Amino acid sequence: MVNIYLVRHGKTMFNTIGRAQGWSDTPLTAAGEQGIIELGLGFKEKGIKFDRAYSSDSGRTIQTMGFILANSDNEGIPYTYDKRIREWCFGSFDGGYDGELFDGVLPRIFTETGNHHTDEFPPDEVIANAIFEVDTAGWAEPWEKLSGRIMDGFTDIAKESEAKGAKNIVIVSHGMTIGTFVKLAHPELPRPHGLDNGSVTHLSFEDGKFTIGKVGDMSYREIGSEKLAKK
Repeated sequence: MVNIYLVRHGKTMFNTIGRAQGWSDTPLTAAGEQGIIELGLGFKEKGIKFDRAYSSDSGRTIQTMGFILANSDNEGIPYTYDKRIREWCFGSFDGGYDGELFDGVLPRIFTETGNHHTDEFPPDEVIANAIFEVDTAGWAEPWEKLSGRIMDGFTDIAKESEAKGAKNIVIVSHGMTIGTFVKLAHPELPRPHGLDNGSVTHLSFEDGKFTIGKVGDMSYREIGSEKLAKK
């Protein structure tokens, strides 16, 4: 069985000012770096040794992984980038304000297409296809492509780790991508929303199946924060 520690990257400039990051990228802020240092120290304090590391190929996840490995005494382990576990692409809305996209454009599209949703969070499929329809750059992915690459990416990572005999692996990905993956892996579970930067979602993989544990766990960061406060 492979134990998976799935981390949302540290807080970035765009996260801080409420912009949709997607495939665009900004670096971690000083506070974002601090949060991931706390996470790494929390892993170290709990004695967690990783056999392999994976992240998307976005700068913010690579930067996050560097802080995790350095502060948890896990440097030097095999580390692979996988572009399939990138964030959703918002196309021409990448870099735009979250409110403009999620509170302005998308509700209008739902109304125009007859997809009326009173829920605070419509299904991912509806959101993805709406973004695809209004993206003037032609970069956004329809739901079938988006969901396929996310599920394939995480599944292949888990299978590779299992084949290599890994017991514990760490993956750094993105908020919406992690939420989508959890829902795809276990459709009966609620779709996670609002995952904190530096949070950990626990999973295991065995016999081709994912099991979801605690989602959005902040305990490692809390342990690391306490550790720093004592210095």
